[in-house]
Amino acid sequence: MEARVSVVIPNYNGHDYLSDCVDSLMKQSVRRFEIIIVDDASGDGSMQEIMEQYPAEGAWPEIKYIRHFQNRGFCASVNDGIAAASSEYVILLNNDTVADSEMVKSLWNAIRRDDDIFSVSSRMISLKDKDVLDDCGDLYCSLGWAFAPAKDKSIKKYKKRAEVFAACGGASIYRKSMLDELGGFDEAHFAYLEDMDIGYRAKLKGYRNMYEPAAIVWHAGSASSGSRHNKFKVKISARNNIYLISKNMPGWQILFNLLPLAAGMLVKQVYFIKKKLGCAYFTGVLEGLKLSFSEGGRERRKILKTVPSKRLWMIEGELMRNSIRRITG
Repeated sequence: MEARVSVVIPNYNGHDYLSDCVDSLMKQSVRRFEIIIVDDASGDGSMQEIMEQYPAEGAWPEIKYIRHFQNRGFCASVNDGIAAASSEYVILLNNDTVADSEMVKSLWNAIRRDDDIFSVSSRMISLKDKDVLDDCGDLYCSLGWAFAPAKDKSIKKYKKRAEVFAACGGASIYRKSMLDELGGFDEAHFAYLEDMDIGYRAKLKGYRNMYEPAAIVWHAGSASSGSRHNKFKVKISARNNIYLISKNMPGWQILFNLLPLAAGMLVKQVYFIKKKLGCAYFTGVLEGLKLSFSEGGRERRKILKTVPSKRLWMIEGELMRNSIRRITG
C-alpha cells in the first residue's frame, strides 16, 4: 500500500530519545505512512538499537533506514530522507520528540486545506515541563532575528490555527513537490535556521506556512548540540543568519533594513559577550559574509529575480510587524 505521508527522522547520537520517538509513531491513529530514519554517523549505538527493535522487514508502518558514514549535518540528512520518501507529503520529526497519537493525521489534514500551503508546524510542548510550549511556528523580523513567540509560554495559549513565517523543522509537514521546486534544504547551512530559510524561500514563491494546534508533539530540545547556547551553535547560527539574509533579500531591501539589522547584530554581539561566547558569534558573522559571496551563495540569490516587487513589500511589512512583536513581547 502506498504511503500517504513519509515521516523523516534525522538521527545523530539520539540513544536517549530515538526509541521513544519511534514508539510514539507506532501508536498513531492512522497507519498509512512510512518512517525513514537517517543516521548521521552516530557513535552511540542508537541506530543499531532501533534497527534491532524495529527491523526494516515486516514492520508496519514500514521503516526505511539510511546511514551516513561521516557527519554531514541536519540538512543533508533530511534531504536524503525526503529523496527516499514515496509520498506526496513529508513530516520532519526530531529524534528527541514524542508524538501524540493524532499527530500524523492532524498534519496531513492541515496541509491539504489549501493548495498554496507549503508547510504546517505542529504544537510543540516541552518534554521537560509539559505545562509550557516549546514552539508553535516561527517568525522572522527586520532586526535579523528568528524567534518562536510561543517559546516558554503557557500551554493554555496558541490554540488557534494561524499563518506563520516558517514552520519549525523539528515537527512539521511539507509538500514534497514544493520542496523539490525550491531545491530542498540548503546543505550549506549544515544545521540551524535551515527551516527558516526554506520557509522564507517558499514565501518568496508565494506559498504559505501554517500552524496547526491539533498536531501535538513533546520536545526535549538541544538533544544533539547539548545545550541552548554553546560555541558551535552560536557560531553556525550567526553564520547561517547572515547567509539567510543575503540570499533572501534583494540589495534594496538589505539597505532598507540596514539600521535594524545592524542594531540586531549589535544586541546579539553584546548578549553573547556576556555569555562569554562573543568570539564565536563574531566569527560566525564573518563566515556568513564569506559564504554569502561564495559562488553557491550567489547562485541561491537567483530566486529573487523572479519575485514580484509587491510580494517583497508584503514580506517587508511582515518583517516590520514581527520586529514590533518581538520588541514588545
